[in-house]
Amino acid sequence: MRLLGYTRVSTAAQDAQLQLDALGAAGVQKRDVFSDVTSWSKTAKQRPGMRRLLEYAEDGDTVVVWRIDRLGRSLLDVLATVNLLRDRGLKVCSVSDNIDPETSSSRMMLGMLATLAEYERELIAERVNAGIAAAKQNGTKFGRPPVDPDDIAQKLSDDPLRPPRHFRDPSLRTRHPHLRGHRPDEYLHGRLPAHQETRM
Repeated sequence: MRLLGYTRVSTAAQDAQLQLDALGAAGVQKRDVFSDVTSWSKTAKQRPGMRRLLEYAEDGDTVVVWRIDRLGRSLLDVLATVNLLRDRGLKVCSVSDNIDPETSSSRMMLGMLATLAEYERELIAERVNAGIAAAKQNGTKFGRPPVDPDDIAQKLSDDPLRPPRHFRDPSLRTRHPHLRGHRPDEYLHGRLPAHQETRM
């Protein structure tokens, strides 16, 4: 069983040395530390450092972090990352939070994280629904705006690339037999044979 370290900072200006020192004190070798710099919310699989860790790790290894919040930017993200690691057969150890998967108290704490994450998910859904309801009461309309047929017709009539009417109306093409068999784009781009050009 190996100890694999993981560090995460939000910007390159932040220093991860405190995390590295804690991992070293926990027995993690420097060569076994994987790091990420993420300035916006990314899932674990989207982080380059975490992807390398997952490719390198073997069943039974332990992922050591300075604090449990280094695994994600929100409670939901942390729990998703913990579940991802456990599904891969990896254990999770947080130095500052005293989370050790071998102890019953740590397993209970992970269970509490799952409960809190579910609670946070429900709160987010409630806030979104409440915001939508309030917006509708204030007259906000959701979805695509209504289309005015007259406006569309006007825009089409003003389009310089629109084919002439006798191309759009088959009944009028009988009046111009010399144009039969040609596409509108040939007319528009001047590709008709010289002997078939006409003045209209």
